[in-house]
Amino acid sequence: MSENKKPNVPDKFSRAPASLEADTPNVNQRVEVSADDLPLHCPMPGKRLWDSHPKVYLPIEDGGKQTCPYCGTRYILIGEANSPH
Repeated sequence: MSENKKPNVPDKFSRAPASLEADTPNVNQRVEVSADDLPLHCPMPGKRLWDSHPKVYLPIEDGGKQTCPYCGTRYILIGEANSPH
C-alpha cells in the first residue's frame, strides 16, 4: 500500500523561497515619500509597466511606514501628512 504524499509545492499564500525573493525587483527597495505624494499608491508614477502590479493604495498617514503587499517596496513618509481640512 502506498502512502498519499502531497508534493512539495507551495500554495498560493505561502512566502516565496529566499532564492526567488532575490529576483523580485522591489523586495529591497525603500522609497521616501512626502505629503505631495499622498494618497500613496503602488506602483508609483514612473514605474516600468513590466514590473508593475494592480494599483493598491497604502494608508501611510498614521504610522509613517507601509510595505506594498504585491511587490514588497517599503515606503517611508518624510515630514508630515497634510491635514484633510
